[in-house]
Amino acid sequence: MKAHRILFVGPAGAGTRTAIAALSEAPVCPTDGKPGAPGGMDLGVLTLAGGATVQLLGAPGQGGFDVAWSALARDALGLVILVDNTRPAPLSDLGLYLEGFWDELPGLPCVIGVGRTLECSAPSLDEYAACLEEHALVLPVVKADVRQREDVLLLLDLLLVQLEAMERQGGVEART
Repeated sequence: MKAHRILFVGPAGAGTRTAIAALSEAPVCPTDGKPGAPGGMDLGVLTLAGGATVQLLGAPGQGGFDVAWSALARDALGLVILVDNTRPAPLSDLGLYLEGFWDELPGLPCVIGVGRTLECSAPSLDEYAACLEEHALVLPVVKADVRQREDVLLLLDLLLVQLEAMERQGGVEART
C-alpha cells in the first residue's frame, strides 16, 4: 500500500515550502538530518474531509535530484509542479520537471500551479498549455498564489479529481 503522500516540486523560489505551509496542520518540518529521510525535503500533514491523513512532501528543486524525484513520485498519490512566472525561463523550468517525471506522469495525477503572474504576466496559461502539448500531455494549469490556502487547496482538488477518475477507470489501484 502506498503512503498517502502528495509531492510538491518546483525550482528554487517557486514556493513549495510556502504551499505546504499554507495547508499543513503542523509546522512544516525540514527532513535534513532525520534518520531514513531524504535530505533537503519539507514535510507537512493535512487531514482530508473523509478523515484520511495526507503527507505533503516538498522535494528539492535543484538539478541533480531527478533520480530521487522518480522514486518519490512512485510513492505519491499526486504531483504538484509549481512554476515561478518571474524566473528567466519558466517554460524551460516546466519542461525540466515534465522530463524528470516523464516515466511516472502517465499514471500519476499532476497539476501545474503558476505563481507570480501579477508581477509577470508572460508566459500566459495558454503558453504553458502549449508547452504541455509539446510534451504530449494534457494537465490542469492554473494561476496559484501559494501563500493563499484557497489557491493551494484548488491544486489539491484538481489532483483528487484526477485520482478519482483514474480509480474509476482502474488505473491506480496500486496508488491507494
